Amino acid sequence: MSVASPPRATAAARSLRVVEERPLRNPDVTSPAMMTRRGWWLVALNFLIPGSAQAVAGNRRLGKIGLASTVVLWVAVALAVLFALLAPTAGLSVVTGAWLPAWLGLLRPLPLLIIQGALLAYAVLWIVLTIDTLRLVRLVRTGPGARYAIAAAAAALLVVASGTAAYAASAVGAARETLGAIFEATGPAVPPSDGYYNILLLGADSGEGRDSMRFDSISVVSINAETGATTITGIPRDMPHFPFAEGPMQDRYPNGHEGHADPTCGWGSGINQLRTEVEVCQDGDALYPEATANSSAPGIEATKDAAEGILGIEIPYYVFVDMHGFASLIDALGGVDITVAERLPKGGGPAYDGQPAEEWAIGWIEAGPQHMDGDTAQWYARSRYTTDDFDRMERQRVLQQAILAQFTPQTVLTRFQDVAAAGRDIVQTDLPQSLIPALADLGLKAKELPVSTIELTPAGGIDEYDPDYPYIAELIRTTLHPPTPTPTPEG
Repeated sequence: MSVASPPRATAAARSLRVVEERPLRNPDVTSPAMMTRRGWWLVALNFLIPGSAQAVAGNRRLGKIGLASTVVLWVAVALAVLFALLAPTAGLSVVTGAWLPAWLGLLRPLPLLIIQGALLAYAVLWIVLTIDTLRLVRLVRTGPGARYAIAAAAAALLVVASGTAAYAASAVGAARETLGAIFEATGPAVPPSDGYYNILLLGADSGEGRDSMRFDSISVVSINAETGATTITGIPRDMPHFPFAEGPMQDRYPNGHEGHADPTCGWGSGINQLRTEVEVCQDGDALYPEATANSSAPGIEATKDAAEGILGIEIPYYVFVDMHGFASLIDALGGVDITVAERLPKGGGPAYDGQPAEEWAIGWIEAGPQHMDGDTAQWYARSRYTTDDFDRMERQRVLQQAILAQFTPQTVLTRFQDVAAAGRDIVQTDLPQSLIPALADLGLKAKELPVSTIELTPAGGIDEYDPDYPYIAELIRTTLHPPTPTPTPEG
């Protein structure tokens, strides 16, 4: 028996040495203090380097999967940061699929779909790793008080880590759905015209108190393709006898648009009557047979031709905003800050001529600085019964600039899903997805520059009854392309 003792002693010493050298994988389960320290280490490793807890104390194969996934995630995040700092346009082009040729346009959602799937898979993997880590901890072997603290810490860190990945996946999915819903056009982008991207911005309100959907807000946004400098030109909705650019409406009205006496086709000759005229009283699909296929409509194309004829510039794209749901977008942005020049009534207007606003108004927007929610901002843009259409145009331009100012990176990141959902509900456009990266880059540049406005109203020197259209075209040209100052001789 005395001869057999040394081997048993040697085995015990060897086991003790393994525990001392590799306590994470081979702990002394009889020591609550050691098991507690080991538990905290494993939970921390699982959070900081997912997969490392399994690599040092559990299933090495699972650990390799976790570590490889973590490295891939870190590399992807690093690349995203580098693109955001050094080449945001290229990065956005990659994730939106804008780099794909037009004939592969249907595949453009694929990059975002892959990113969304990868984030969801990582969120699930983190849950699996955390559960496995708690198994490795052996909570029953830790100190009585520590076992609850370790479990609570692991659960909290799981919510932070896996929840963040799941939220990111949801945001990516919302972005993919929004891009697909709004930017349906997949064709190639039209190059800038004379150095500008010109976009027709239309607003219509078919909500409560309105009996039709005419374009009550009409403006053209001109974005300098190099600097991002933005000019917004407001076109009065009742602007009469306007010329058309070359096309089917110019063929029909070679001497300018004529008015109608038939209310079915729209009263008068105002530009906001075009939608009703073209889509109700004329065969709009015959006039503009490709409009629907290009994510537009005959009434919108006719309004484009009118705006081109008035301003003398090429306008290849439009953005339509349904004012009926406009309030939801402003609420999603957290409201807007506007200084109100004069007290304005809310409500659909008087029941009879001369009825005081105090009798029919459902509320008032007081003068002075206001932080407006969506409903108030919508009435601020709509109200007209104590002011005129030109005042309303100016307020709409103020509101547009306030909304642009509210589109900060912080707001978009914190309220992204609400903003995306609101955008899907109220915005239509024929802007192709391939143009998104360039416009986003210009939008970042434009944030640093003031927005210029041109109002084609009497205050801007335009006769409301007989506008001088050649003068308007020259005004737009000199505003967008100011003459270079002639250097004076020295001395």
